[in-house]
Amino acid sequence: MALAKESPPVSPKNGADQEAEYRAQTRLWLRLLACTTLIEGELRRRFREEFDFTMPRFDVLAQLDREPSGLVLGELPKRLMVSAGNLTPIVDRLVEDGYITRTPSTLDRRVQIVCMTVEGRKAFRRMAKSHGSWLAELLAEFPTDRLDGLIGELDQLKGVVRDSLDKP
Repeated sequence: MALAKESPPVSPKNGADQEAEYRAQTRLWLRLLACTTLIEGELRRRFREEFDFTMPRFDVLAQLDREPSGLVLGELPKRLMVSAGNLTPIVDRLVEDGYITRTPSTLDRRVQIVCMTVEGRKAFRRMAKSHGSWLAELLAEFPTDRLDGLIGELDQLKGVVRDSLDKP
């Protein structure tokens, strides 16, 4: 007995309209990627030059800044959307440099709790202030009155993508 193949979703659009929509979706993806790449590259450069710091290390501190009592180490990769293996050397370096502590949980010694140190918090706050200024500088020419609309549109796009990922 042959298994029936799933048919692609039926679209009311004809072939030419569908092709145009695919091209528009591809252009959108490429524009989003280009914006992200340009901004991230410049932020990485500035972190390196001004603080001798990396963006991944800054991202870890940003997560810990939101959790004054610390986080279970296993939660960080989920929040940062990276593998635990990629995160381990970053955490090790932050501990070594005195920005964070890593201690066993009192409830389960297999679980590690990471917390920002006082010095780490001071350094993070300085970097976060610069980070905000850098973004403001990079986006200064984009009309302020259009930011909220663009953010709303991107939130809607994010929701659509999430919904499509949740479908069976």
